[in-house]
Amino acid sequence: MTKVAYEIVPHDGGWAYKLGDVFSESFASHDEALEAARIVMQEQQVGDEPVKISYQDEKGKWHYEYSDGGDRPEVEIVDRYESGETPA
Repeated sequence: MTKVAYEIVPHDGGWAYKLGDVFSESFASHDEALEAARIVMQEQQVGDEPVKISYQDEKGKWHYEYSDGGDRPEVEIVDRYESGETPA
């Protein structure tokens, strides 16, 4: 099973959640970023219809797979900051 971890971090004078090196939009408060990450986390758990998917990897190679729509990733939120903390 794939594991996905969204991290709550200071970003652009506010707060964001990020996955790997990709940031969400900025939020004015830590709590707003945390709530947005929770919403995304819940959406990750919703199954879908079976589909054929294709994607290109970082080396430019195309991959083709079948997804049954039910294999949802394990998702967590990593938050090392306190609510109300000012971004650095």
